[in-house]
Amino acid sequence: METRFDTIVIGGGQSGLATGYHLAKQGRSFVILDRHPRVGDAWRTRWDSLRVFTPAKYCRLPGMRFPAPGRHSPTKDEVADYMAAYAKKFSLPVRTGVSVDCVRRSGDWFEVNTSAGTLQAANVVIATGAVQTPKIPAFAGALSTDITQMHSYAYRNPDQLGAGPVLVVGLGNSGAEIARDVSRSHKVFISGSPSGEMPSPDSFVAVTFALPVMMFLATHLLTLDTPVGRRVLPKMHGLAAPLVRTHVKDLVAAGVERVPRVTGIEDGRPLLADGRMLDVANVIWCTGFRTDFSWIELPDAFATSGAPIQYRGVVASEPGLYFVGQEFQYAFVSDVIPGVGRDAGYVVRHIAGRKTLGRVDAKHGVVRRDPAELGVG
Repeated sequence: METRFDTIVIGGGQSGLATGYHLAKQGRSFVILDRHPRVGDAWRTRWDSLRVFTPAKYCRLPGMRFPAPGRHSPTKDEVADYMAAYAKKFSLPVRTGVSVDCVRRSGDWFEVNTSAGTLQAANVVIATGAVQTPKIPAFAGALSTDITQMHSYAYRNPDQLGAGPVLVVGLGNSGAEIARDVSRSHKVFISGSPSGEMPSPDSFVAVTFALPVMMFLATHLLTLDTPVGRRVLPKMHGLAAPLVRTHVKDLVAAGVERVPRVTGIEDGRPLLADGRMLDVANVIWCTGFRTDFSWIELPDAFATSGAPIQYRGVVASEPGLYFVGQEFQYAFVSDVIPGVGRDAGYVVRHIAGRKTLGRVDAKHGVVRRDPAELGVG
């Protein structure tokens, strides 16, 4: 088995596949490593009723349209099948079932320790997604053992839950969608406050008028190369996204009861901010994820927050190390399907030319572009 490559891409989701597309166009020696058994499984393993928020028109990766009418809202399985078909169409060298334990320097090469052995590469692209590790409050361990609890990462459908009421903790998009799904079979409480609401992508007005404008702004205005983008994007890290498809009124109509935030556990039951203990049989933590790059042993590549210090995915302090698919990596859409193709193309052009970037801004975890940098767009 080949063990040395020009480029190793870690992660076989949309970011890794888009990067592979551009690498293949250049005829470079590369491999894509993915820990799942099949291409697309990162989508297949999400909850059964999930549909993406962007219509099929915006769900394409470079070189291949999404096989559905433009206004269709794809299911998670349709997205997964599209990813698999994409890898097959472009004969991308994806090695599935391979997990990565460590990335470190070894002379002029990167050494990538995997479950299938040690590989080496001149370049490594981290395409594992914006967030990987579920966040669960430390006090969750004090819940009574007779309460079924899980993170949204593990939720698939209501059949996983025990009989009795369900508390969904977190009123972001995952919490709202899961609460509505569970409400068809269980009494549901939801704790938290939304950060706002956007027009539903299922409405004609949103798809026809609002969404094109929003996508243009998110792609071209809210970037690290515009004054407004440099002001806004760093402040958005860690903030919950506004509710998109399922709004508060939809939850109320489904019989979901809102309760104050959960502050701890008392006598094995969730304790609310108003002092009440909530008697429930199930808790679903829709409390988000955190970024964890502790497996990358290249400390100069990261800010004190743990975020990679990069400009458009290029890490100046570690030549040959790149990122694709990080939250707000370059634009508002950098971590979702509509945005990864452009970022992947930029990274691959740098792999071909190893451009020198400008000054480091460690506070925000980015590298500002040097005005003298030419030739890469």
